[in-house]
Amino acid sequence: MQTHITTTPFGRRAVTLGQIASQANARAMPRAAIANKWAVFHHIREAREMLGATGQSLSILNALLSFHRETELSAEGELIVWPSNEQLTARANGISPATLRRHLVVLVDCGLIIRRDSPNGKRFARKGRGGEIEQAYGFDLSPIVARAEEFKDLAEAVQAEKKAFRVSRERLTLLRRDIVKMIDAGIEEKVPGNWGRVLQTYQAIVSRLPRMAPRQLIEDICADLHELHSEIRDVLESFANSQNMNANESHSDRHIQNSKPDSISESEGGSRNKNEASSSAGETDNVRSLPKRDLPLGIVLEACPSLREVAQGGDIRNWRDFLATAELARPMLAISPSAWSDAREVMGEQHAAITLAAIYQRSEQINSPGGYLRGLTERTRAGKFSTWPMIMALLNAGLKVQKSPETSAGPTKGPDDDHPRLQVSDSLLKSLQKPRR
Repeated sequence: MQTHITTTPFGRRAVTLGQIASQANARAMPRAAIANKWAVFHHIREAREMLGATGQSLSILNALLSFHRETELSAEGELIVWPSNEQLTARANGISPATLRRHLVVLVDCGLIIRRDSPNGKRFARKGRGGEIEQAYGFDLSPIVARAEEFKDLAEAVQAEKKAFRVSRERLTLLRRDIVKMIDAGIEEKVPGNWGRVLQTYQAIVSRLPRMAPRQLIEDICADLHELHSEIRDVLESFANSQNMNANESHSDRHIQNSKPDSISESEGGSRNKNEASSSAGETDNVRSLPKRDLPLGIVLEACPSLREVAQGGDIRNWRDFLATAELARPMLAISPSAWSDAREVMGEQHAAITLAAIYQRSEQINSPGGYLRGLTERTRAGKFSTWPMIMALLNAGLKVQKSPETSAGPTKGPDDDHPRLQVSDSLLKSLQKPRR
């Protein structure tokens, strides 16, 4: 005769509504229900965070399942196991008795097992005359069978969430990489646009990303980055299309400019194209024969008057002001810090600033100021470039524009300058007009 089936734990442990609900769920499962215990355990392990289980509690559950001889658990079979604490401890990698008791409580609270305690709290089974089990006291594995489909659905939901999180992280990484490199391309290729503000917008979006971000926040940031990505891509594609449409004309213009010995040659190819760095003196000029003295500041400013527009207060009184103004003009030309640093190291701070002033003076005719500066830096490193021919060519071009029948013999004034412009001597003018050998 089978005795009453207990529903409450032994001793001071109280029963909870969750335990009662778990027992009711186990009683209501279909009699034909069957489940593979190891497959269900795999699903439980995947969804352990949603169930509230811990890694150590699952180790104990794994040990409890190993005490059941059958792999397939059936609702019509015996689902109670009654190992002692010593046996459980041995199969659970030798955990302490206190840890064992604590995590058994976790398994009960999660609804993964049900306690079937004997009157004295010991675990055992009573068998009949034929050897069949009449009454067992221990841990009931019925929830493994009753909730098998639930555990499977939870595991699939966890896997789907992990996949979505992984895809979101990948998308975030790709968007960040694309945006940074497209901004660099826009600056290097001198694409019209306020790239400083674009970079600030990008940094403001990325700064919202904490170290451990949830998927929803990552997706929100990805949405903002995607919008910024689309805007930058449209600008670059439009500029590239316009450049391709004018490629033949631009190529012809560059050949015409390079054919003139007194012109500054430029190219879009940056340091990849050696012709970009050809100075105004041409390839046949001998740099060693040029004057060894430094260029006077007055001549440099006469050749590059546009630099005064950038100067603080609109005036450049000495070389210190000139160098500071060159630092202000560099970002306006979209010359990268690395190209500027390399030029200063190879040319020297003063000559690098003079070169930049000349580039700024002709910025409308130079497609890639950054690439042009890199080319001149390489020519300087090879001993084939000097600032003298460049400044003289600009000065000569300016004098030809100024020279007209109405030009007076006295000093001239600029439209926005109350100070008289530099007056060039007749001997210097004649030397500039001499044909080059």
